[in-house]
Amino acid sequence: MPEPAAPPPPSEVVALATARSEARAAREFAEADRLRDEIAAAGWLVTDGPDGPVLAPRPPYDVLADLRGLPDRSPAAETHRATVSVVVDGWPDDVRTCLDALLAHTDDDVVVQVLDLGNVDGAGDVLHGFAGPRVSEWHVAGAAAWRGGSIGWADARRSLLRADTARLHVWCDLSTVLTGDAVTPLLDAIDASGEVVASGWRGVDVDVSDEWRTFVDAGPGEVDAVLGYLMAMRRTVALAAGVPHPKARFYRNADMETCFALRAAVAGSRIVVPDADLPVRQDRHRGYHDTDPDYRDRESAKTYQRFLHTYRGRTDLLAPRA
Repeated sequence: MPEPAAPPPPSEVVALATARSEARAAREFAEADRLRDEIAAAGWLVTDGPDGPVLAPRPPYDVLADLRGLPDRSPAAETHRATVSVVVDGWPDDVRTCLDALLAHTDDDVVVQVLDLGNVDGAGDVLHGFAGPRVSEWHVAGAAAWRGGSIGWADARRSLLRADTARLHVWCDLSTVLTGDAVTPLLDAIDASGEVVASGWRGVDVDVSDEWRTFVDAGPGEVDAVLGYLMAMRRTVALAAGVPHPKARFYRNADMETCFALRAAVAGSRIVVPDADLPVRQDRHRGYHDTDPDYRDRESAKTYQRFLHTYRGRTDLLAPRA
């Protein structure tokens, strides 16, 4: 049987939401925040939709108004070897599959931190079921930019990086499903040499014959960049390099830009793919296949043009060629 629909919000809560919208329009943000808190105290959450305020019953976990509510632990000393960071933007079945696999195929000292954007289709509720000693959860009311919200891809990734206290920070996409321990080889590849600043499951090289306009598959071994489906990096280097670039609103091409920024931050550094057959599979990549094509192509092109402007011709940042 289908679950019963949630009851409509009471009229007094609707009035508070309307007053909050009016306060925001008048740029009275302190009053808007006060009204938001009053709405939350009444058991409801308010977000800003294209047709006005949207009210939903308050879930059994804290929901932050925006990314500023995440802790900034950038100056903190490392507390453990690695943290795997995941951004959730919907697709509850993917959340369950990805997190089940991460917990089953990583060492107990690997922490998983997950940021839910907007509880789309109940994905944040699924995340909450995983919260525990190894899984930290953050829920933010706003939606991702690729879903029409205001939170860019880099905003989410940078917030998770600043919240981390591990020596090695790992990006994992929801489409990435571990079928064995694919994380430890990435961590070992970085720890084996002070020159290695990042490692990943899949690598690419710049096609210099095409004036840097394309990347080609590469690896195992040293590569120009690794893809963000599953990649690890030194946290302190990532913080110093300011990655990912704050203007990256969408994931595509931003991982390549990130890798070049990491390499540029440390002279003589390397990026590697440790093994051609890591135990990983990729399910449907929602970020590509289920995002508005116009938005996807526009934001991808912006990032690649920025990459070319900054790094084209920097042969000192390329992996050795045969």
